Amino acid sequence: MENQKQFMRFALVGGVVAATYVALYLLFMAAGLTQSLSNAGAFLLAVALQYVGQASFTFGARLDDAPQVTRFGLMICCGLITSAVITGVAGPAMGLPHWLAAVIVTVVLPFQNYLIMTRWVFLIPGDKMDAAQ
Repeated sequence: MENQKQFMRFALVGGVVAATYVALYLLFMAAGLTQSLSNAGAFLLAVALQYVGQASFTFGARLDDAPQVTRFGLMICCGLITSAVITGVAGPAMGLPHWLAAVIVTVVLPFQNYLIMTRWVFLIPGDKMDAAQ
């Protein structure tokens, strides 16, 4: 039951983060920033919001844990690699349209992130045995 509640909190934070990214991106574009600056700014702010939301609301973890922040950053890098492989390698190799490859990324990344967060990023040291089972 607790895992279901945790997953629901994870999904809620993810939805808020996704909406925030889109809103910020559009706001930055409307303010006259370039596409790359708008994307980078919206992405970085969304990632910061994701860390705060997932750490505090979803997993009840402290925010000021440097190793945890590092693991979270590495998880974000894994997500970038996964999205690049799907949109830049696998999608084209399978002849998928760009929009479909992007949709696949939006389905795969939440599951990948949830697994990484529960098994590594926000794992409490005493819970390592639980994660291995």
